[in-house]
Amino acid sequence: MYKKNDIVTVTITDIGSEGEGIGRIDGYALFVKDAMVGDEVEARILKTKKNYAFARCEKIINPSTYRVEPVCKFHRSCGGCQIQAMDYQKQCAFKEQKVKNNLMRIGGFPEAFLDAIMEPIAYMDEPFHYRNKALFPIGTDKNGEVVAGFYAGRTHSIIANTQCALLAPETKPILEYILSFMKKYSIQAYDEVQHKGLVRHVLIRSGFTSGEIMVCLVINGKSFPYVKPFAEGLIKLQDVGSRIKSICFSTNMKKTNVIMGDSFQVIWGDEYITDQIGDVKFQISPLSFFQVNPVQTKRLYEQALEYANLTGEETVWDLYCGIGTISLSLAQKAKQVYGVEVIPQAIADAKQNAELNGFTNAEFMVGKAEEVLPKAYKEDAIYADVIVVDPPRKGCDERCLETMVSMQPKRIVYVSCDSATLARDLKYLCENGYKLEKVRPFDLFPMTVHVECVTLLQKI
Repeated sequence: MYKKNDIVTVTITDIGSEGEGIGRIDGYALFVKDAMVGDEVEARILKTKKNYAFARCEKIINPSTYRVEPVCKFHRSCGGCQIQAMDYQKQCAFKEQKVKNNLMRIGGFPEAFLDAIMEPIAYMDEPFHYRNKALFPIGTDKNGEVVAGFYAGRTHSIIANTQCALLAPETKPILEYILSFMKKYSIQAYDEVQHKGLVRHVLIRSGFTSGEIMVCLVINGKSFPYVKPFAEGLIKLQDVGSRIKSICFSTNMKKTNVIMGDSFQVIWGDEYITDQIGDVKFQISPLSFFQVNPVQTKRLYEQALEYANLTGEETVWDLYCGIGTISLSLAQKAKQVYGVEVIPQAIADAKQNAELNGFTNAEFMVGKAEEVLPKAYKEDAIYADVIVVDPPRKGCDERCLETMVSMQPKRIVYVSCDSATLARDLKYLCENGYKLEKVRPFDLFPMTVHVECVTLLQKI
């Protein structure tokens, strides 16, 4: 029996759901962080169970043919890019298989059936610098210097790094300016243990279509000092400053892991930046939820619209609609769209975005989908030809699924960020009058283990 800190040699033969390598020694499974299929490694055992153990790769004896040189030197210690050392085509194959495995294991769909209906994963031509949103924690290093970067995996220790390979390149000069400004004016970084210090996080948002940039400081206080020189310095930054359209701060004085405060205050410029997905414009505030990969999001929405197969005569429900990104895409071809979202600010944004684009056939409601949908169906007799759902990772509430089945839409388009809960919900829908017609994975988050899916269900 193996024990903690044992060093073992193992060949990796499979990939786990979190991108870890899986190998076996005499039938005993090892889940090895930072190892991949084809590697022969020395691994240190970290935690043992009866039939398996968790381990960390200490040394690569013989590298896999799928192993590549990572772009970022922090890829192993940072919690962001779990599989950056894996060839990108292999990443996409892993994600396709992850979706397929969950649909078989949890959903109960036969492999031959999935082989017939699954479409190839939509991958990125350029799988770096795709994120339009950056959130940097601010802290101090062991020398007392102010630093920004990212948390090491499963910790709150900041790895100092101002140049992430997944982010838009303009984040680096903006972040370095903020750090130098804090040092010049002796502005303290937040200490979450002592609950002291001012600057907690920096949020940077970029409009990939518009080119506009927003900078928002999350602060442990009600005001930010030296507002005028701070803003003046930002907007004068070479190659970047002219694109900055909004500078603001959000107050968060709570002892919490929640990053943003409940509101924000503009220091300079507008309350929002604008961007576009396809032909639809959106106003994005610091508190707005907006997909972080606009290139792939456009393709994903186009796929959802294709699956919805709208003719201009349909009534469509968009559940978990956020700021209306999918809703307004659907509104271009639907007779009427109803969007539902539990967050009031998101619905306010959705209504504003509908007005911005001149849509009069999109109505938005605040509330839980599992409460709004039954009421609309039973009390207001509002039916649906097509229902589109894009739930959080936990998937759809069972009551919501029950009402969807009761409404009997011709088609259901299910957009998912977690193929495990997707498989669970598809199983329910297919046991209650629907047939799974199409599945297509989308790689919205290259270098990570996450994968999105768009699926089409047809009423039997």
